[in-house]
Amino acid sequence: MAVLRLLDLLFLAIAVPLALARGAPVLGCLVGAGGWLFQRALAVADRRLIAKAAEPGSRLGLNFIDAFARIWLLAGAIIIAGAVGAHRDGLAAALLIFAAYSVAFAVRLARGRPRGDEP
Repeated sequence: MAVLRLLDLLFLAIAVPLALARGAPVLGCLVGAGGWLFQRALAVADRRLIAKAAEPGSRLGLNFIDAFARIWLLAGAIIIAGAVGAHRDGLAAALLIFAAYSVAFAVRLARGRPRGDEP
């Protein structure tokens, strides 16, 4: 199950070199991959902090804030790639993030409802 949990990172490790080899914009791929890795690290840190929250209502609110903050972080990465580079860079970042999110979402659906002992 640990491999399944990290499938989006494995996908990223395979997809970025393939995209670059096929001529995708370097800046867009790196910003998209960097944004995904940053939000993934942020999610791990946030889950640990949220688990320490005493009240269930507090945990619900913190989960809500965490989810939206990470979405905005990814949107910011796409905008930065498009603004600093060209439109192609923004598109490359968006496609990479969309694909990694799709993999992570499929894994989450396949794993089912989390139990109390799982992150």
